[in-house]
Amino acid sequence: MNKRIDAIKDTVWNGIAIGFIVPIIPGVLVWYLMQRVTALHHADLLLIGCVAINALLMNLFFKINKDNIARGIISITFLWAFAFFFYKV
Repeated sequence: MNKRIDAIKDTVWNGIAIGFIVPIIPGVLVWYLMQRVTALHHADLLLIGCVAINALLMNLFFKINKDNIARGIISITFLWAFAFFFYKV
C-alpha cells in the first residue's frame, strides 16, 4: 500500500482528483440507502461523513510529506462542503 501511495506524484491536481473521486464512492452507497431505507430518509449527515473521509486522507498525505496532494484534497473538500450546504438550503 505504501508503494502505491509513494508512486503518486506530489501535485495539487492529483490531490483534487483524489478529493473528488473518493467521497463519490461511499456517497453513492449512502444516497442509495437514504432512498431505500425509510429510517435513513432524512439522515443527511451521512453525506457529511463521506466528505469527512477527505479529512482523513488529507491528514495521511500531510504525514507522509505530500503537501501538494493534501492541499488539493482540502480545496476540493471545501467545494464538497459548499455543495452540501446548497443541498440543505
